[in-house]
Amino acid sequence: MTRQKNADLLIVGGGVLGSFFAYHAQARGLSVILLERQGAPIGATVRNFGQVVPSGLSGDWQPWGLESLKIYQTIQSRFDISVRKQGTIYLASNEEELTLINELHAINSNSGYLSQLWNAAQCCERYPKLRPDYCSGGLFFPDEISVNPRLMIHQLHKFLSATEGIEIRYRTCVFNLVVDREGSVKATTNAGEEIHADQAIVCCGSEFQTLFPQEFLASDLQAVKLQMLRLSPQPSQPINLPGNILTGLSIRRYESFAECPSWQAIKSGEPIESFAKKWGVHILFKQEADGGIILGDSHEYASVAQSHELGFDLRSDINQFMIDEATKIFDLPSWKVETSWFGVYSQSKHPSGIFTKTIDEQIRIVTGIGGKGMTSGPGFTKHFLKEVYDD
Repeated sequence: MTRQKNADLLIVGGGVLGSFFAYHAQARGLSVILLERQGAPIGATVRNFGQVVPSGLSGDWQPWGLESLKIYQTIQSRFDISVRKQGTIYLASNEEELTLINELHAINSNSGYLSQLWNAAQCCERYPKLRPDYCSGGLFFPDEISVNPRLMIHQLHKFLSATEGIEIRYRTCVFNLVVDREGSVKATTNAGEEIHADQAIVCCGSEFQTLFPQEFLASDLQAVKLQMLRLSPQPSQPINLPGNILTGLSIRRYESFAECPSWQAIKSGEPIESFAKKWGVHILFKQEADGGIILGDSHEYASVAQSHELGFDLRSDINQFMIDEATKIFDLPSWKVETSWFGVYSQSKHPSGIFTKTIDEQIRIVTGIGGKGMTSGPGFTKHFLKEVYDD
């Protein structure tokens, strides 16, 4: 007796990757079941800045970031998922960083991606609270967007849930995932239910670890812990910091700048030891609609086998360092911290920039996209499904 198929595609993990896999699969005419082990996504997808910045991606990944911009705005035109198109600015603090933004501007000009070089006065005009003694110039990307990270994925789920062909099940864990004798993917859930599908994609590190522990420990994945904070809305006067704001330490960190001709020489001249290097700190700002400002962030690394060593503490010295550095950039009336938190994401050390593995031809592991998930996840998942279905 042939088992009844529940869906064409089973997706395990309701974060940015899983959600956009569901979106694109439905657009292909497939029926989808999306399983999320929590009552709502609470991982890295909601614990970030909400900056969608293809300008920071390597040349290999930038096409997926550019495609993601279009996808976000297409959904926003149909349903409010908090997208705001206010651009991205990289603020250079010295001649070395000016050199890098000029070189990146040339790279993007050659590839046809719009960017604008601004002098210090133009930067200060857009951001009146920007300290003139910090800013030497900026590189502005007018087409980039931001989202509210604590809101976007939940709004996207509402949109997907109202879409015919997509079923989202929360508080549903998968304990076993195999291809059965009849050639169907079979998932056994915490409710004792069996779900059958033609194909399955696992895009959550926790489920990857549970379902395929040997493959997980043998993978090249590493865990990355990020610490960030949110400043309270300014008490006395409204402050407007539109768009995604990245600064000198970001210019010295992001993958796109690593493709600039002067990158190696500039990096080789940096101090070998510093607090910023030890804790992987660079300074970003993203103001939310209510006036609160997300500030951060730091980076600590461990192999997935040793991820417990990252701990669960929030370090006050990291918070204080980020605030001290931020006060050198903007002259805000108040630096009151409303809340602070950490997030952990997995990232692959493979040159491809993501971990993928196929098990028994019908089960695919897709995880380890790192810090570029919000920026490139929508575009990458569309591309990956083309490979799955041999387009």
